[in-house]
Amino acid sequence: MNHLHKLYTITALAILISGCKVGKEYVRPDMNLPQQFRSEEAKTDSSSVAALSTKVFFNDTELQSLIDSANAKNFDLLIALKNIESADQTLREAKVNFLPELGLNIQANSSTPSKNSLNGLSIGQFIGSRSVQDYNAALNLSWEIGFFGKLKGMKAKALSEYLQTREASKAIRSKLVSGVATGYYNLLMLDEQLQIANRTLALNDSTLRMTKLQWDAGLTTILAVQQAEAQKLSSAQLVPSLQQSISIQENALSLLTGTLPSSINRIKKLNDIAPAAQMLTGYPVALLNNRPDVKASEYALRASNESVGIAQASLYPSLNITANGGLNSFKASNWFNIPGSLFGMVAGSVTQPIFQRRKLKTAFEIAKVEREKSVLQFRQTVLTAVTEVSDALAKSARLKEQVAIAETRVNTLRSAIKNANMLFGSGMATYLEVILAQGNLLQSELELSNLKRQRLGADVELYTALGGGINE
Repeated sequence: MNHLHKLYTITALAILISGCKVGKEYVRPDMNLPQQFRSEEAKTDSSSVAALSTKVFFNDTELQSLIDSANAKNFDLLIALKNIESADQTLREAKVNFLPELGLNIQANSSTPSKNSLNGLSIGQFIGSRSVQDYNAALNLSWEIGFFGKLKGMKAKALSEYLQTREASKAIRSKLVSGVATGYYNLLMLDEQLQIANRTLALNDSTLRMTKLQWDAGLTTILAVQQAEAQKLSSAQLVPSLQQSISIQENALSLLTGTLPSSINRIKKLNDIAPAAQMLTGYPVALLNNRPDVKASEYALRASNESVGIAQASLYPSLNITANGGLNSFKASNWFNIPGSLFGMVAGSVTQPIFQRRKLKTAFEIAKVEREKSVLQFRQTVLTAVTEVSDALAKSARLKEQVAIAETRVNTLRSAIKNANMLFGSGMATYLEVILAQGNLLQSELELSNLKRQRLGADVELYTALGGGINE
């Protein structure tokens, strides 16, 4: 009973002291975020497209299928999920730091001292035997009491690190969605450019035949034929180059979706996908809760803040309680003779570090520096997030204007091609004018398809920059 009273006294004292906590409570740094994003078209509204799931934002079933495959099979994402499992195990361990360690020890020893030794002579006189047996079965308890919030800080740090890994996996998922969507739109652009190249090749072939007929009739020179043939070969060379790019883009999408290189099914064409007319961005402050990389950075800051408290608590006393009890006998026949074989021991120790060659003080100062670094990294992450949204808004607005101008230019050049062919057939235009018009049209159509792809890509950038892409 005396042992129990002592244990109760030590435990009560430990609980009283453990209520004292060192270190600062976490407070989010002041970010001084603007009221709205930098954009002429930005509107102050609490709604944001980031709340939309990928299946709602992307209305192409083939693209949705690719995103689903990437979410299920992409190796970077699968590795991130394994990191979550590891962090979860660390968190489980931290949660039981408050509990004592309990172990079972069973021993049986036999020793035979020398006859000429003092022990040998004594044992022979007392027990009438040269051998001494000792049988022991004991439960060993060890309990470290977390003074000054040390164990609570370790638990809070483990929780922050666990949540950080979860947000990091969401950030990977968001980037993955962006990569798949951008790659898919790039593939549709290459399809359209291949059609443009084939259409231009057929137009060049028609011009070459007409030029040869005029040369046969003596109405033009061999130079015109050679120029027309060179123009056709230039378009012909573009076809295998685009086919190569299509294959490489398909392989890249296969890699993102965790499958072996293969063709990518697509039903829609680039012109079938309309860019968003208006995308709600919400307030910049919403990025603190919507962007997974921002949240991961803040959880890293929280963990650093807890590390400071843990390092500071290590400078103060620590209390350890040990208890040992069980059965002990020097005869196997009496081993389980209760209560005669019972024994017990309770001890408590308080350890105060005094001089450890400045190790603990250095660890504390380094922890404070790491916390300051985490604050800077968090602010940089937030600043990057706001900048990415502003960039995407600027791209979306200016690309809309560029697409409109490029469409007007293409329509003008298509009309010019018709006129040039008519004038060339009647001898009122030279072959150089026809070739120049065809070359200008090819280049303009290729540029227009690229601008359309960039316009769709800007929508994807804005969607993921606002924190979208993490909800299926």
